[in-house]
Amino acid sequence: MARLRRGWSAENLAVRAGVSRGTLLAIEKGSPSVTMGHYAAVLFALGLDKDLALLGSQDEEGRRLQDMNLTRRATRRKKKNGPHEV
Repeated sequence: MARLRRGWSAENLAVRAGVSRGTLLAIEKGSPSVTMGHYAAVLFALGLDKDLALLGSQDEEGRRLQDMNLTRRATRRKKKNGPHEV
């Protein structure tokens, strides 16, 4: 959609990103066989490279697992040191 909003042809964006037109079309289809480097090159060519920093920023499942692990560690320390020591 970003390419279309800019009115760029697939060939134009492929040249800007330094990838083949076939690779670009695979990226646009969401192909998992394309390397992250190619995805990043296309995002950079579109001026959307800052969006890479957002990947994983809303990792709710990861945060839940991390919190569970932190809670378990704190519980183990309390049992080991006594109820009033951490």
